[in-house]
Amino acid sequence: MIRATPRLLACRITFFTRTPCSLCDTAKTVVQNVKTKTPFEYTEIDVMEPGQEKWKGVYEFDTPVIHVEKLGAQHMDTVKEARKLMHRFNEEDVVKLIEEAERA
Repeated sequence: MIRATPRLLACRITFFTRTPCSLCDTAKTVVQNVKTKTPFEYTEIDVMEPGQEKWKGVYEFDTPVIHVEKLGAQHMDTVKEARKLMHRFNEEDVVKLIEEAERA
């Protein structure tokens, strides 16, 4: 009997949101739908939470923002590296970003 093996985690997604934000809520749903089909490491940063000042100054009015990187890459630590700004995106766009990161 052949068993399907789960796809290994190949990417890390850092998702910048703010509360309240209807665009962020919609984008979270899109990302979660992709995650059910394509597993990846996931971190969500609400820029409005205490302790997120370094991100809030950049993303308070420009959320949602998604950053996709290959696992094993040095985790981003500057706002300049959060490069994918998408106010409206769909599941196909997220999958495309994951595939680009896997090839990098």
